Amino acid sequence: MRFVDRYPIIVTPKMKECATFYARHLGFTIAFESTWFTLLYAEGETASIAFMTPDHPSAPPGPEVFGGKGMCMELQVEDARAAHDEAKARGLPITHPLTDEPFGQRRFGFFDPSGLWVDVVEQIESARGFWDSYLPA
Repeated sequence: MRFVDRYPIIVTPKMKECATFYARHLGFTIAFESTWFTLLYAEGETASIAFMTPDHPSAPPGPEVFGGKGMCMELQVEDARAAHDEAKARGLPITHPLTDEPFGQRRFGFFDPSGLWVDVVEQIESARGFWDSYLPA
């Protein structure tokens, strides 16, 4: 299979709010917008995400309205501290503060208007011995 793109579609009645949120706070660009579907790209098309209203007849079979559980969006960055400062300057409502985790991530996070958890992470050195108990015997 050759893919042209890969992206989740979040089914939500807050499609317009989500598109505005990603553009304003995270610098995504709207690639396609209609009354029922919006596709956004991150800088350099390194990530894509789409939002769709629940009431359009072209909706694929199966997706229910997203309820905010069981999924998160991971945005890996080179410098989480700089990303955090930029996000705060843009007025992003950050829920989880910038934190160095013992498992080897510097991260912060927030919810988008659909209830999707967005985790912004930088890979850093883990605490010495942290992963020892998780390795196969």
